[in-house]
Amino acid sequence: MILADKIIDLRKKNGWSQEELADQLGVSRQSISKWEGAQSVPDMNRILAMSRLFGVSTDYLLKDELEPEQAQPDPDEILPEESPLRRVEMEEANAFLETRAMGAKRIALGVMLCIMSPVMMILLNVGQDAGRFALTENQAAGLGGVVLFLFICAALPLFLTAGIRMSKFDDLSEVPLDTAYGVDGMVKERKEQYAPTHTRRLVLGITLCVLSVVPIFVMLTLKGDEDFPMAVATGALLIMVAVGVYFIVRTSILHGGYDVLLEEGDCSRAVKAEAAKNQHIASIYWAAVLTIYLGWSFITMEWHRTWIVWPIAGVAYGILTAVLRMIRSKN
Repeated sequence: MILADKIIDLRKKNGWSQEELADQLGVSRQSISKWEGAQSVPDMNRILAMSRLFGVSTDYLLKDELEPEQAQPDPDEILPEESPLRRVEMEEANAFLETRAMGAKRIALGVMLCIMSPVMMILLNVGQDAGRFALTENQAAGLGGVVLFLFICAALPLFLTAGIRMSKFDDLSEVPLDTAYGVDGMVKERKEQYAPTHTRRLVLGITLCVLSVVPIFVMLTLKGDEDFPMAVATGALLIMVAVGVYFIVRTSILHGGYDVLLEEGDCSRAVKAEAAKNQHIASIYWAAVLTIYLGWSFITMEWHRTWIVWPIAGVAYGILTAVLRMIRSKN
């Protein structure tokens, strides 16, 4: 039995007209008519929707050799009722990718400014103590603080404008998608074209972060542990980390946009379902991490060391989500 006949058979068994089935699948009656007349074939998202709706496996729908008695669905391949498909047309897909590219650049620049913000404060405070600058202690602290907050104030509008523009597409990364004809092909082509650039930016960013400790070792070799040379080295470290993180964040956000539309990698439907369960925990966790980072940094003023909070927090969060997933699976 071919797919067209199976759709007719299953529709009639459920007592639905073509119009009723079309309403439940979010398509036109003409589309149902064409499927049943073997004039066109539904895309994979519609196949999945019919699998859930009719309570049969996708294998049964797609394989002509399978008969009705072999239609029992695999629970893992049926979408839950509370996860409706979100339709994405070509125009919206292009708008999403353009907004993502703009947001990636602004967010990456904002992160870079925040990482670089304490550099002047470190140099002025240490330089004043070492007698390098004709400033009082209060003047050095005040001027350094002003520069720090100017950098942060410059970063805030970047975060806000990017966040506001990208927020209208938030649901794309949270629910299963039903992409219009041609969208998957367009996204895959653009992802393949961007892949070499993504690799270069990622490698460059990681390399800069790894090499950022070199100024520290150079100063230790040339000047020993003198305070001001070490402060200069720390400033160089933060600048190199900031530039490296800029490339990593920018390319990761942009590349992630392709995964959102293709539902691949961290944006697969299984990951979306897991992320929804962890949403409240993640908000509390990262708020706590930010509080610890800022508190430690401002109390000790050792910004060249406190950044280690973020990679540690990232690894710890991965462990936390894995433990939660194990607990849920046992329950």
